Amino acid sequence: MPVPWINSFRFSFGTFVSYVPVIATVLTCFFSVILARATLRYVEATDKGLALAREEFEREWSPDLHLKLDRISSTEANVIVTNLAKSSVLLQLLQLRKLSHAVPFERCRLNDPLVGGMTWTQELGKRILACTGKEFEGPIAASMTFYCSGRMFRTDWFRSHIQVRDGRIVTLEPSNIPARRVRVVERKGQERRREFVQDVTADVAPDKHARNSDEKFSVTGA
Repeated sequence: MPVPWINSFRFSFGTFVSYVPVIATVLTCFFSVILARATLRYVEATDKGLALAREEFEREWSPDLHLKLDRISSTEANVIVTNLAKSSVLLQLLQLRKLSHAVPFERCRLNDPLVGGMTWTQELGKRILACTGKEFEGPIAASMTFYCSGRMFRTDWFRSHIQVRDGRIVTLEPSNIPARRVRVVERKGQERRREFVQDVTADVAPDKHARNSDEKFSVTGA
């Protein structure tokens, strides 16, 4: 083998070896970019899946009540509350008002549980007549406030068209106006809801501590 060709071969091989780290670095960067793009796509797909799962969970377990005023006789009428959701609720306050009045006329305080898929009924003939008067024809609305999952919700006003003549209910038909979904009642002041379970030792512990401190003080003073 000629000496010049051997020298050129050695030079080419040495150059190739010196470029190996550079090539490895370029390939590593290339595959890192590919892996980063795949990771971003996976994260995006995961976020979309979590969003869909959360939306489905909220649709299935978010509270949803339907109210209906039903005429029984000329002096009797029932309110029928149907729990359309899976979660159970605790009914707290039923309000009645004429749409011409911004402030509710009648408030009925409750403390009745309502299981998902069940209905709750109560007679409200006297309250409805007290709200409308002896002569009235027009819309009347009902709304329910309730607890669910530790939060307080309030439904929209479910409307019905009522006709009262001489203190008697002639007709009472629900309107076809759809109601909005329930919304959370925001509390701006101090929480007034009483807890069912209270710590009875909370008031005892400070007194014991104060008594110990007094004893220490008296001993030190002596």
